[in-house]
Amino acid sequence: MILFPAIDLKDGLAVRLEQGDMARATIFNRDPAEQARQFEEIGFPYLHIVDLDGAFAGKPVNAAAVERILELVSIPVQLGGGIRNLATVEGWLEKGITRVIIGTAAVRDPELVKTAARAFPGRVAVGLDARGGRVAVEGWAEVSDLPALDLARRFEDAGVAAIVYTEISRDGMLTGLDLDGTIALAEAISIPVIASGGLASIGDIEKLIEPRAKKLAGAIAGRALYDGRLDARKALALLKSAGAVS
Repeated sequence: MILFPAIDLKDGLAVRLEQGDMARATIFNRDPAEQARQFEEIGFPYLHIVDLDGAFAGKPVNAAAVERILELVSIPVQLGGGIRNLATVEGWLEKGITRVIIGTAAVRDPELVKTAARAFPGRVAVGLDARGGRVAVEGWAEVSDLPALDLARRFEDAGVAAIVYTEISRDGMLTGLDLDGTIALAEAISIPVIASGGLASIGDIEKLIEPRAKKLAGAIAGRALYDGRLDARKALALLKSAGAVS
C-alpha cells in the first residue's frame, strides 16, 4: 500500500482543484520542486504529479516545473496530464519519470496504451477518472458514456502497471475516498488499482489497511496533506505498523 502525495501543477504552481474545476483552484505552494523535496524528506516513497494545464491542452505545459522536481528529488515519480502520444511517453521516461499515466488517450486511443505498455514494461499506468461511474476525459471537462469498469477491462492483458482510479465528485472535497467503488473495481480486474479523490483524514488511512482493501495497491493524498487535516508522518507510520508498504 503506497501512499502517494499529489502535486498538481497549474501555471507552474502547486495547486489543488475542487472536483476537477480549474476555476476552483487553491495555490498551496509557489515552488512545486520545494514541495516535492519536503514530501521526500517526510518519508513518502513515491510522488504523484499531474500537469493540469497539460490535461486540458493535450500536451505537456508544465514541463519546466516537472523537470525541476526531477532535479531535486530522488524518489520515483509518476506523472499524468497531456500524455497523448508515444513520443511524449518516451520523452518523459527518458527525462527520469518512473511511470507515466495515460488518461484521455486511454479512451480515445487505447492502442497507444497497449503499444506504450509493451515498449516500456512496468512504466505505463492508466488514469481512470469517473463521475458517477462514467469515464471523464479532457481534464475531466467531458463525461463519456463509457462505464469505468469497461475501460479498465480493455487493458487486462496489455501489461499496464496500474490503474489510478479517481472519483471526480470527491476530488479536493475532503469527503473521504470512494472505497466501495474502488475496491469493487480492484476485485473485478487483475491490474493493480490506486485510489484517488477525497482522502481526508487518518480515518481514511485506517480504512485502507482493513482486510477488504487488501487488493488496493495504493492511495493518493492531496488537499488533506496541504491543509493539515492529514498528518503525513502519522499516516506513514500507521501504514508501516500495519505491515503495509508506506
